[in-house]
Amino acid sequence: VQLQASGGGLVQAGGSLRLSCVASGRTFNSYGMGWFRQVPGKEREFVAGISWNGGNTDYTDSVKGRFTISRDNTKNTVYLQMNSLKPEDTAVYYCAQAAGGRAYRSRWNYDYWGQGTLVTVSS
Repeated sequence: VQLQASGGGLVQAGGSLRLSCVASGRTFNSYGMGWFRQVPGKEREFVAGISWNGGNTDYTDSVKGRFTISRDNTKNTVYLQMNSLKPEDTAVYYCAQAAGGRAYRSRWNYDYWGQGTLVTVSS
């Protein structure tokens, strides 16, 4: 399985970015997908998750109402729309594919990871 994330960059506070992650290697529409983020010196943290058919989503509290996770199973792609960005959202963002079909919070439920894309939010 390969996961290719893209869409990161530098944006001012209050701005928006959309991350994309294209998956290949196994049946995309059978597995939950997630986005995590990590800053140096800290553990990788859950941001958002989505079930195999998009019917269930979950978010960490700090991004609720600002970020939206979605997926297009015809394109083997998961997205993270990030609005009203804050400097504390600055991190490397990773997409991940779960071992099952649900929207999982724990990183231990994900068995494949992308390479990460850097999001920098300036104040």
